Amino acid sequence: VQLVQSGGGLAHPGGSLRLTCAASGSISDINLMSWYRQDPGKVREMVAVISNDGRTNIAEAVQGRFTVSRDNAKNTLYLQMNSLKPEDTSVYCCNAGSYSAGSWGQGTQVTVSS
Repeated sequence: VQLVQSGGGLAHPGGSLRLTCAASGSISDINLMSWYRQDPGKVREMVAVISNDGRTNIAEAVQGRFTVSRDNAKNTLYLQMNSLKPEDTSVYCCNAGSYSAGSWGQGTQVTVSS
């Protein structure tokens, strides 16, 4: 599947943003859907993962602030980001399937600044 991201942009510290990742085809048979973020010169970091049965794994750095969800009927993955901090500034990418062999979205810049 092809993944198209939307959302993101500029937020103030403490603010909220929602990222959306729309798939071109069905995601019902894709177990893991994920969000990663990456800064220049750094390794891509897992932010949140959700399985087809709704189980989630959230990175410690964003636990309690970020929520991942998916709507298989709409073939869409979401990342709700609350209580944003400047250190959340990064390029966020969605993934369907696996890190090494799955599909990736185009990336969305999230900037948290006052």
